[in-house]
Order: sequence, then structure tokens, then C-alpha cells
Amino acid sequence: MNNTSTYYNISERKFLLRIVDIIVVGASLFAASKYLNFTYLDFLNDNIFIWLLLLGFYYLIFGEVFQLYNLNVSNNRYLIVRSVTLTAFATTIFYVFTPFISPELPTNRLQIVYFFLIISAPIIIWRFLYTWLVFSPKYFKNVVFIGKSDRLEKMLHNIKNDNFHNLISYVSDKEIDNINGFQDILSTKLSSSVKKGFISEVIVSKVGFSKEIINSLNKDLILLFEKGVNIISFESFYEDITARVPKEYLDHNFYKYINFSKNNENRFYLFWVRFLDILISFFGLTIFICIIPFLIIGNLIGSRGPLFYTQERVGENGNLFKIYKLRSMIKNAEKNGAVWAEKNDSRITSFGKFLRNTRLDEVPQFFNILKGEMSIIGPRPERPNFVNDLEEKIPFYAIRHVVRPGLTGWAQVNYPYASTIEEQEIKLRYDLYYIKERNSFLDFKILIKTITTVLYFRGQ
Repeated sequence: MNNTSTYYNISERKFLLRIVDIIVVGASLFAASKYLNFTYLDFLNDNIFIWLLLLGFYYLIFGEVFQLYNLNVSNNRYLIVRSVTLTAFATTIFYVFTPFISPELPTNRLQIVYFFLIISAPIIIWRFLYTWLVFSPKYFKNVVFIGKSDRLEKMLHNIKNDNFHNLISYVSDKEIDNINGFQDILSTKLSSSVKKGFISEVIVSKVGFSKEIINSLNKDLILLFEKGVNIISFESFYEDITARVPKEYLDHNFYKYINFSKNNENRFYLFWVRFLDILISFFGLTIFICIIPFLIIGNLIGSRGPLFYTQERVGENGNLFKIYKLRSMIKNAEKNGAVWAEKNDSRITSFGKFLRNTRLDEVPQFFNILKGEMSIIGPRPERPNFVNDLEEKIPFYAIRHVVRPGLTGWAQVNYPYASTIEEQEIKLRYDLYYIKERNSFLDFKILIKTITTVLYFRGQ
């Protein structure tokens, strides 16, 4: 273990992708204007800085929407080509039709085609180089896990081929099937087997070990810390990887780990959220009114019956309100009692499936947002009978009602289907993560993920 560990963490990789994308786009346009017959962007014009700034803004925004900076996409050549093409196409359309702050439309319309090719082809080449260079094991994070085998097993299988971590070894009570690198907790001397420089991180869980083993571990961990080795808890690692709070946080000591984000009391943040709620709701309802005739026709053909329906939901602080939706299920879908919706639910009509995939069934809730009963972003409001049942079986379920429910949310974009108590608990842990980490950047990520869900027809 004398090798040097050089790795790029997730934030560094995303930053690298964004920076190099912008550099490649700018350099390609400059080279094309200088050496090829490309005249749409004149680099000698006084407005070139504004033009490039606008182009970079569009490229990064649409890159987020079309998952160009999703690291799983960045390791798949087919998905790279798809994301780059969609990003370049959307950027081109918005850029050439942005009045005043982008160059005038060229008389030769082929220049627009050249523009699209110049901001897409070089990016595809660079991204292929990225997959070859950066997605190499030598740039992964070298990690060692310490903990009981039953606690580590699922996580070790998850990171085995995740393109971010090299599992050097795991120190545990017994060997885990199909996972190499086992070291016995009773016979391993950590301070001598883990070398600084080669190991990036040691992830520790002491749950289930005897007091003697924990005392021995603590001595070794102190020595490792003195050597400069980064040591984190299993719970912190889990939260970073999954973007939800660990199950272990939901116990009698929950207040040690789950606190309100400071933004829950930040008046400027709350004012900004409410302002955007109203602005987006007005815009959304305006679009909705324009497409109502088409929805009525679709409903008559593929979902005969009422177009709208209302349903009682639990809102902020447990207050009840009526939610507005477009009907996506057959009439009398719950004549035998209320049940959770499932993936490929047989009660969903043909037109209702389209409404759900595009999330159009949720659009009437903009009216709830204008009334202040909901927000654009927050935990999805549930029905009172479901909530009562879940609060009995998941004692911490009521915590999600401390913030205003949302049209979309962190749980909604990460784990859309939940038809069992276990799955509802997982969704709860996503909601609690949002409550704990709530901020403008996280809200932006949720909006982008929601837009991506709609564009790729991944709605539930």
C-alpha cells in the first residue's frame, strides 16, 4: 500500500465537466470564426462578452435539464451523445431567438446549423476522452470500511461498480459474498495496515460491536487520524451517497441528527420562495388555461368522465385542505377503499397515463399554491387516512408536516413509487433530508430533476 491515491470526488468531477464544456464551446466557436466560414459570432464585436456569457448560461442550464452533468450519464457513450445533442439543440433554439442580447439572425440560415454542430461535436469528442481518462480506477476514491457485515453488505455491493470508489478492504466480523478485501476485526491492526496517501477515507460503523472491540478500534482510529487519514461515520457516508437520512437517525435520539435547516427561519429565503411560488403558479395556470381544450378532448377519448377532481390532503402542521387534480384513474377507482397508487396501476386510464407521465395531472395544484396551501417544492401531501396509518407504523412520519407540502419534492424526484410501509419509510427519509438541508441550491436541483422527469416522461 505505498501507491499514491489521486482521485476526483463527485463535486470536482461535475465542476471539471462544466468548466471544460464551456472552454471547449468557446474555443471551438473562436476557431470556427477564425479558420472556417462561420460568421454568426464575430469575436471582434464589442458585444462578444455578453454573447458568450448568454451562451454559457443557456448551455449550463440545458445541460442540467438534459442530464449532461449526471455522472452516470457521463460514463455511457450513447447517453453522452443523446444529452449533448439535446443540450446543443435547446441552446441553439433559445440562443438564436433571444432578442437584443444575442447576435442578429444571419441571412444565411446554414450558419445556425454550423452553430449547432460547433457546440455539439467537439463536446462529444471531449466527453469520450473524459470517459477514457477520468473513469479509470486510479482516479477513484480508495476507501476502507469498518463495521458488522450485515450492516455493510448492501452498501459494499452498491459501491462495488459505481465508478467513484475503490474498495481496498473491509474490516468486519465475517466475509461478505462476492466482496473482496475482507479483514477480520479481531486480528487486524488498522494503524499499520492503512497507509496515508493510498487510502482516501475510512468509513466506520461501531453498531453491534462489543465494548472491548470498540475501545480497541478507537485507539487505532486516533492513530489514523493523527496520520491525516480522513475518518467519517457510516451514517455520514450513507447520507452523502444516497441523499437521504439513514434509518438509524429515526430513533429516540433523532434530534441529534435531524434539525431544521437554518433557512426555515430565514425571512429572505422564505420571501423568495413565496415570490417564486406565486410567479410560477401564475405562469403555470396561464399555460394550463391555454391547453384545457386539448385536455377536454383527450379526456373524452381516453378517460370518459369528469376532467377534474378534488381530494383531502394533510398540509403544513397537520392542517387539512382540498387538493385539485386532473383525473387520471377510472371512475369509482376506490369503491373498495383507498389504496396507494402503484407502478403500472390497472386503474389508470390510457389518457390518465399520459397525464401522469407528463405530470399534467398535477398542474391544477398551482391554484393550491396561490392560496398558500402548498409550495412549488416540499414533501408531497398525503391523504389523512394514509397519514394516520403511517404515523402509527412510522413514528417519525409526522415530522414531514413541519414545512408546507409541495407540487414536487426531493422524495418525489428520487423515489417516486411507494406502495408498502418500507418504501414509505424510504420516501420519508428523503423528505427529512430535504427538511434538514433545505436551501436554494437544493430547490434548484429539485426543479431541474422535475423538468427532466417531465421531458423524459418518467412521471408516476
